Amino acid sequence: MDWMFTLILMGAGLIAVSILTSMVAFRFGAPLLLVFLGIGLLAGEDGLGLVFNDAEAAYFVGSLALAVILFDSGFGTRVQTLRRAAAPAFVLATVGVLLTTLFVGAAARLLFDLPWLYALLMGAVISSTDAAAVFFLLRAGGVKIYKRVRSLLEVESGSNDPMAIFLTVLFIELILTERSGGWVAAFVQGFGLQMGLGLLCGGIGGYLIVELANRVRLEEALSPILVMACALCVFAVTAHLGGSGFLAIYVAGVVAGNRPMRAAASLRRYQKGMTWLAQIVMFLVLGLFVTPSEFGAVLLPALLLGLFLIAVGRPLAVWLCLLPFGIDRASVAFSAWVGLRGAVSILLAILPAVMGLEGADLFINVAFIMVVTSLLVQGWTITPAARWLRLIVPSGMGPLERVGLELPGNPPHELLVYRVLPHSPLLARVARLPEGVHAALLVRHGQAWRPEQAWPPQPDDLVYLFAPPEYQPQLDRLFAQARDPESHDADAPAEFALDPQARLSDLAAVYDLPELLSHGPEVTIGEFVQRQLQGHPVEGDRVRVGRFDLVVRGVLRGQQVTDVRLSLAGRAPRPG
Repeated sequence: MDWMFTLILMGAGLIAVSILTSMVAFRFGAPLLLVFLGIGLLAGEDGLGLVFNDAEAAYFVGSLALAVILFDSGFGTRVQTLRRAAAPAFVLATVGVLLTTLFVGAAARLLFDLPWLYALLMGAVISSTDAAAVFFLLRAGGVKIYKRVRSLLEVESGSNDPMAIFLTVLFIELILTERSGGWVAAFVQGFGLQMGLGLLCGGIGGYLIVELANRVRLEEALSPILVMACALCVFAVTAHLGGSGFLAIYVAGVVAGNRPMRAAASLRRYQKGMTWLAQIVMFLVLGLFVTPSEFGAVLLPALLLGLFLIAVGRPLAVWLCLLPFGIDRASVAFSAWVGLRGAVSILLAILPAVMGLEGADLFINVAFIMVVTSLLVQGWTITPAARWLRLIVPSGMGPLERVGLELPGNPPHELLVYRVLPHSPLLARVARLPEGVHAALLVRHGQAWRPEQAWPPQPDDLVYLFAPPEYQPQLDRLFAQARDPESHDADAPAEFALDPQARLSDLAAVYDLPELLSHGPEVTIGEFVQRQLQGHPVEGDRVRVGRFDLVVRGVLRGQQVTDVRLSLAGRAPRPG
């Protein structure tokens, strides 16, 4: 019986060490996935001597953890996010994964002298990106990128795993059945079955999860467990029927997360903890499974293949996929660079061993080296790349606390807590709270006041607000510290405020932009920007007009442009 306590000690100890070590990653902006993998390696066969070589167990644990992560990723994806990025993200998640497989497969054939099916299998294993690694690095770096770019990366990262898994299984089956032809027909048939069943079962499963959660009265602590259990049932049933269980559980999360559900706030808190645990366990298990002493024979070609993926394969695939959508070059370049590989690639590399493919160790070792290369090269350069491409949201003071509320009638409100900073527009009484936002409490010098007793606020006051989620960008600006006019960021582009209600023809006359006159003499700048963005503007969007960009800095209720700036690449011409 002693083995049981030893196993518990090792497992719990590794998880605890991983969590404590994550503090170092947060402090220095290091790739968190790399930290967890490193702990697994240190504890493994070439480190402390823990031997774990059960491929089926590793794949089972990894798949279960990935299913939990995908459900949470879908549950947190807003409909607005899908509207902004659905089409280009879907193309990247399908065609982009296929193109990456082909490009990397061609390079793998040259570097490793593999048969075509083996080379394409290598490309499929490494073809999907890791969303958790990307957004952790952005948060750890203390920066936020613009919503449209973030939405594109978020939806693509959450939905490209099923395509990579499908391609990996397809090429393994083709190799095992020794079929030299007909793989195109097998691809089309298998893709239609897997994706079709995944979408159908995921949509139905998400709807049923919400209905069940709303109709069954349970203790608050049990509701999140029921939801997660039902989501895993959707995953298992879909996979048993021959569909993509990973796509199904992601879609179920999207459907459930965008419908009114009882105890949704507690479910989100529960899922956040479950997702962290799933990531830690998956990374530790994959780190334990790999044996670094076997890397020597493939180290150089694997490094070259990883650099090819970073510099050629991923950028070329992204450029071809996004070309029809007219996305600006900065966003395309950043999307191409943010192609971090992670645990899914290592998980897929285990699949050949699970299915009994000869020479399966090659895929595990190469995939691990490529993942580490991606994290080292791209992981520490994401924030500088976003800053260089000018995709970072200008700094401002957001809410100190943001709490989702479960209120009778399910009104879409949150509790936001702001600290009033010096030079806030509220202090000068030139601005007021937007209609629909209600101040509930004001805390001054540790004493609570009703707003009507202590308004207007003073510097360092804490203001508690009830507000719909879409008002947060406005409130961020309202409570933010004004930028010091003497300060200057040499890397920041010059911007001049424009009146969204001003006529576009006046802008054309002042800045010599005759191409704008064709839109009509009475069209306003705000209307023009909204039309160019298909009626779905978001903060940070850019519309190119001649030598300049019209930059969206404020949007009301996701439709009306309230703040437009003229961004100049060089010195501004003098009006008039």
